Amino acid sequence: MLQVSDLSFRGLSGLSFSLDGSELVCLSGPSGSGKTLLLRALADLDPNTGEVVLDGVERNAMEPTEWRRRVALLPPDSRWWAATVGEHFRRVCSTQLAALGFEPDVMGWEVERLSSGERQRLALLRVLSNAPSVLLLDEPTANLDPDNIISVETLVRDYQSNSKVACLWVTHSREQALRIADRLLVLDKQTLYQESVS
Repeated sequence: MLQVSDLSFRGLSGLSFSLDGSELVCLSGPSGSGKTLLLRALADLDPNTGEVVLDGVERNAMEPTEWRRRVALLPPDSRWWAATVGEHFRRVCSTQLAALGFEPDVMGWEVERLSSGERQRLALLRVLSNAPSVLLLDEPTANLDPDNIISVETLVRDYQSNSKVACLWVTHSREQALRIADRLLVLDKQTLYQESVS
């Protein structure tokens, strides 16, 4: 479980909520409302104050690198720092690769040949390969076609149910939230509130 109390950062203050294990919560709100900033604060990538606790352990009690491995952020545009795909992975799950339409030989591909959608799907697999406890997904299907959107949604849901991982998923699509969310949080006018997904 991730518990957030009185989180404050760059123009937003006093945000409190929790994520239970295996729960998928969609986060929506107008552009510029602070959704990406919220995810970055939870991952401790930007200055923030407040209490964030993972499975009873306060964020400040963990090394930053360990916190960011366990509370893992997938940004809209992931960085690729080496020439080939495989250099970015410590381990690879062939089942997950196949679920997103890749053969194992993708690990030998040059990063430069990847389309934006391929980069997006592989970046998700890279995050999952680190076995996080919480997934912070910032519009992970924004550049994908309908078939790949469903593939990503299914993979994340399967990963959650098998690994008891909580997920906070930013989306602008009400239809997507209705398909995948256990709960819907809305960030608007510096306020975070819950909305029905039915």
